[in-house]
Amino acid sequence: MSEFAASTAPADVVRRQYLASAAGDLAALRATLAPDVEWTEMAGFPLAGTYRTPEGVTAGVMEKLGEDWDGWTAHDDTYVADGENVVVLARCTATHRAIGRPVDVRVAHHFVVRGGLIVRFEQFTDTALVRDAMSP
Repeated sequence: MSEFAASTAPADVVRRQYLASAAGDLAALRATLAPDVEWTEMAGFPLAGTYRTPEGVTAGVMEKLGEDWDGWTAHDDTYVADGENVVVLARCTATHRAIGRPVDVRVAHHFVVRGGLIVRFEQFTDTALVRDAMSP
């Protein structure tokens, strides 16, 4: 096992979550999440709300994004780490399946990592751009 794969450093745990998500490896993504994780998608986002448990997060967020969007990917650009807090500035890209319209939206993700697992996530994004890509 590589040093990165075994690292409990908050930024490394978060990076593994992005890599697993981009690869569509939901089991590896769940392995980065604490059993009592709280994952919050921003109000106004199509999947707005708070999801709990690793299975709840992948079923309620990642699988739903995969149903509605082709190629939904978070491109993690910049990491700002302060203790257990990691903020990632990124952009999400995809094409809406039903409408065929692409989206390319900037996001900020705030993670809290304890004991090598993500315990909290909060998304910040321009939800109007996402809604516009879903509108005929």
